[in-house]
Amino acid sequence: MELRAVRGMNDILPEEVERWHKLEGAFRLHAELHGYAEVRTPLIEPTELFQHQMGETTDVVEKEMYSFERHGDRLTVRPEGTAGAARAYVEHAVHAKEPVTRWYYLGPMFRGERPAKGRYRQFYQAGCELFGDPGPLCDAETIDLVATFLQRIGIGDFVVHVNSLGSAGTRERYREALLAHFAPRKGELSEDSQRRLEKNPLRILDSKDPRDHAVSRDAPSILDLLDDADQAHWQGVLRCLDVLGVSYVIDRSLVRGLDYYTRTLFEVKVTSSDLGAQSTLVGGGRYDNMVAGLGGPSVPAIGFAMGMERLLTMMPDVPARRGPGCFLAPLGQSGADRALLLAKQLRALGVSVELDGRGGRLKSMLRRADALGARLCVILGDSEVERGVIQIKDLVAHLQEEIPLEGAARVLADRALEASPGGQRGAR
Repeated sequence: MELRAVRGMNDILPEEVERWHKLEGAFRLHAELHGYAEVRTPLIEPTELFQHQMGETTDVVEKEMYSFERHGDRLTVRPEGTAGAARAYVEHAVHAKEPVTRWYYLGPMFRGERPAKGRYRQFYQAGCELFGDPGPLCDAETIDLVATFLQRIGIGDFVVHVNSLGSAGTRERYREALLAHFAPRKGELSEDSQRRLEKNPLRILDSKDPRDHAVSRDAPSILDLLDDADQAHWQGVLRCLDVLGVSYVIDRSLVRGLDYYTRTLFEVKVTSSDLGAQSTLVGGGRYDNMVAGLGGPSVPAIGFAMGMERLLTMMPDVPARRGPGCFLAPLGQSGADRALLLAKQLRALGVSVELDGRGGRLKSMLRRADALGARLCVILGDSEVERGVIQIKDLVAHLQEEIPLEGAARVLADRALEASPGGQRGAR
């Protein structure tokens, strides 16, 4: 029987993980520099959370969620991170503890859609959620956070698209304008859009079907329907983006079919990539109605999410993974015993160590040390133990010497430190 991973759910092997570590580390650092703290929510949530917050007419809820029933509970493996973060914010009454909350997250999400380039059934997202600030300044700062992060990891070939959905009154007026536009041409729409026309015509603008694109081309713009408050907020966002020096384009076709979005929307798209049709790297926006919709107080919020696999496709290559700081090659039982203790001492000093305990020939162990990219190889045989020394081979400088076994851990740690990039013990 030949077992394989589920289609669209991929193994990430050690040689690939180094790039993931670099990306995740850069995101954590960048988010924390902006005052965000990490939140971790469950992978499984009540199905109603996503049905209520994302809208039952969305593709995610209708077609893509992994849902099941167990012990009388209707459960779903999370398809996105925002709803779970908002649920945690309400459940733990975070609003009562602080006026503004900034959270970030990293982790796997799951959608049962057709796998394609940059699109998987198990995929990883990083995102930020900011609760408690309704103003345009934090909207612009959130967009700037994304743009500067992409530049930090070496992605510069992108365009920031921005639009506004307005508040509830504006959105309702826009719904009526879209109905007046699409109803006479209903027969030209895709089957899904015909079905959604009455419930959520904004979903038609978000459709990927070419038939819907053709009918949507001359649809009215929501920017023409913003009320005074929405217009002031929108102009405030644009002014703050200009102050921050963020380049952007106003994209009147940018919408969200998800029911909880209000006012500011943004996406970051690459202008040339290996992503095929999936050119969007980051999507985000304001969702001022979600917290109240979950039974909490009226708390404004804004956030974004980015697909890690897509970012990795665009990121420059990272240097090859460095090998262990020390490779220990014991020969004989007493050599193996002392090597065990030496390895423990080195690791306590922050040095990465690989101990070859197979009991093979020295030549074989030296080949293994070289293949791993180790800088120092330590030979500890019975004769070395009797004389109270170790043999050190520098595999880069091609030098060999003996040093006393007593105090060897500190000497080796200092040399591994000197050989590490950035002068950090145990760095790779």
